Amino acid sequence: MKRHLLCSLAAGWAMLAAPAPAADRPVVVELFTSQGCSSCPPADGFFEQLAARDDVLALSLHVDYWDYIGWKDTFGSPAHTARQRGYAAAAGQKMVYTPQMVVNGEDHVVGSRYRDVTDVIDKHLHARDNGIDVTLRREGGQVHLEARSDPPRDMPLVVQFARYMPRATVQIGRGENAGRTITYTNVVTELAKVAEWDTQAPLVLEEDWPESAPLVVLLQYPDQGTIEAVARLR
Repeated sequence: MKRHLLCSLAAGWAMLAAPAPAADRPVVVELFTSQGCSSCPPADGFFEQLAARDDVLALSLHVDYWDYIGWKDTFGSPAHTARQRGYAAAAGQKMVYTPQMVVNGEDHVVGSRYRDVTDVIDKHLHARDNGIDVTLRREGGQVHLEARSDPPRDMPLVVQFARYMPRATVQIGRGENAGRTITYTNVVTELAKVAEWDTQAPLVLEEDWPESAPLVVLLQYPDQGTIEAVARLR
């Protein structure tokens, strides 16, 4: 594993993360981060600004491969590490690093290179409609998901449900960030595959879900391919 040592460029946050007009299909930005990574706090702070945008769907996934240096990430998960490695394999990359942002499952960007991140987001915001329509609604203790693809795809799409905490503050006691108190945004606590959709016919799903729990749905090509459609309930 190669570690990128990145300098803080916090002065540009407000300008670079300024909210844009809401998009019909928000751009998914996944941040791979760690409480044990000294280069991550600037990206974590910038990510909070991105999460405030209506045209961005931001998810923070804490990895576990920095736990050995003195602090076990309280949100770290081997499943998140495996997801990041899957993205690296799909892109032909041999190494993973933090902080990294993956945009719509396609573009990989160093998480603290703010201008690069916003440029990639802008590119995806201006992409053409891909023909997938998704609706998601909540009824009591269930969520109802419907999706249609015109035209159908040659490959199936994996339907994933993400459970997350909108905000969490952690006092870090050891490791490279010892003594720091850091606030994290949209921390994923579970990302589970619930179905595989062949797109030849409309998708209709009903799943149990707590009434007050936020939810993100990702429709993504297998093996960490591109994210083709999203839906969310706050």
